[in-house]
Amino acid sequence: MARNKIQFQKGVSLPEFLQHYGTEDQCFEALYKWRWPNGFQCPNCGHDKSCQLTNRKLRQCNRCHHQTSITAGTILESTKLPLTTWFLAIYLISQAKKSISVIQLNRQLGISYNSAWGLKHKLMQVMMEHDREYKLSGIIEIDDAYLGGERTGCKPGRGAADKSPFVAAVEKNDEGHPLRIKLSTVKGFRKTEIAAWSKCHLTAGSTVVSDGLPCFKAFADEGYQHDRIICGGGRASVEEPKFFWVNTILGNLKSTFRGIYHAVRPKYMQRYLAEFQYRFNRRFDLRNLIPRLAYVALRTPPMPERLLKVGLA
Repeated sequence: MARNKIQFQKGVSLPEFLQHYGTEDQCFEALYKWRWPNGFQCPNCGHDKSCQLTNRKLRQCNRCHHQTSITAGTILESTKLPLTTWFLAIYLISQAKKSISVIQLNRQLGISYNSAWGLKHKLMQVMMEHDREYKLSGIIEIDDAYLGGERTGCKPGRGAADKSPFVAAVEKNDEGHPLRIKLSTVKGFRKTEIAAWSKCHLTAGSTVVSDGLPCFKAFADEGYQHDRIICGGGRASVEEPKFFWVNTILGNLKSTFRGIYHAVRPKYMQRYLAEFQYRFNRRFDLRNLIPRLAYVALRTPPMPERLLKVGLA
């Protein structure tokens, strides 16, 4: 049996990573190239002439004399961690098969738990914001999904207490293979909520395949072609061929959450979903994940820890 080319593709080995990003100077040069690919531009006035100050961390505009650093105005702003620590975190998060917990990140980076928590959540925020704008198109499998709330002796299924609902959607190509996914928290499975979700995340003219949950009638109301399959609950819905990929994605997601995180607070759940989504949608080019994530991190606004802890509830 032939090996799956995506699963067995060559990633970036640790020795290779350290060869390219093992020192502060190497990390600085990489960030400079990705932040200003066409040469320096002053963030204050747009002038392209500047001088580098003696401490090398600041550049001063020759026109307005505004001083800026390589991390100013980005998710890395005001960081006290070395650039090598940021790059190593990007490497560990992007190249992991499933993910890496904060406590494992804390041990491998040699930093405090609080620093590791902030670093991971900032990178997950980058992933979430970068994927927010794109929409799925074509044929899309959709299902309602939940995390949490499973307790022995309590009511199972959709009616269970303390469950966090989210929409799982998979865009497929003409051969029926998955291309991209969307994992989005929702307040509940009501027609108004699904209608609003579809406007944000689906392209007009898409074909939506869903089960018979009443709220999914909103897709037809919004003008999408809707293939509504009444398949019953339990094993019947899991074994329905038209939901193969969305069920596979949900199985892998829940396996990751159980094995890596064990528990996720609802107000942070969208970030964790975004991390899984970001890696899946870029799985075709594992080697390029490091520069891509660093590049978008430089284009994500700062987020201090007090805002990180507010979450998205």
